[in-house]
Amino acid sequence: MGDLFPDLGPEAPVISGIAHDRSEALATVRGVPNEPGMAAKVFTELATAGVNVDMIVQAGASVGTADISFTVPESAVKQVQNTLLDKQEVLGYHSFDVDTNVGKVAVVGVGMKTHAGLAAKFFQALSDEGINVLMISTSEIRIAALVPLDQLNDAVKALHTAYGLDADQIEAVVYGGTGR
Repeated sequence: MGDLFPDLGPEAPVISGIAHDRSEALATVRGVPNEPGMAAKVFTELATAGVNVDMIVQAGASVGTADISFTVPESAVKQVQNTLLDKQEVLGYHSFDVDTNVGKVAVVGVGMKTHAGLAAKFFQALSDEGINVLMISTSEIRIAALVPLDQLNDAVKALHTAYGLDADQIEAVVYGGTGR
């Protein structure tokens, strides 16, 4: 098997781009009973209403409740509010709030899983600009953060510089082929 599938070593740490989205909203459901199945109930109700959810964070409290925060497209805020109001008895939460003054910034590329320091560079770049991170989401190809909307442009610029993606000139590379 080694001849057919040689070990090529870790993939090169390549951050290929910075993405951002200013049409996000942050919803937080506060005081949800901290018991098995509650997150499933919350997200089932939202899915039934046709709401797409992206980033999710749950924080437990010592009083037997939890807060569940998640991002949705800003266009879905009314659906989220209506669903949560309609299902408050079923879900048993204390309150909820929605913040539309947030934006998401992300670095994308390969090698994040096999190279240390990429996340540290991400958060240091934001910290150096005084940008507070509201929520974090990661995968094998992406590190994303929710930040205050009025700091989103600064976050994008800081990350471009931190990962060496600033350019004096634009160069396009086009690969051609038959597609076979």
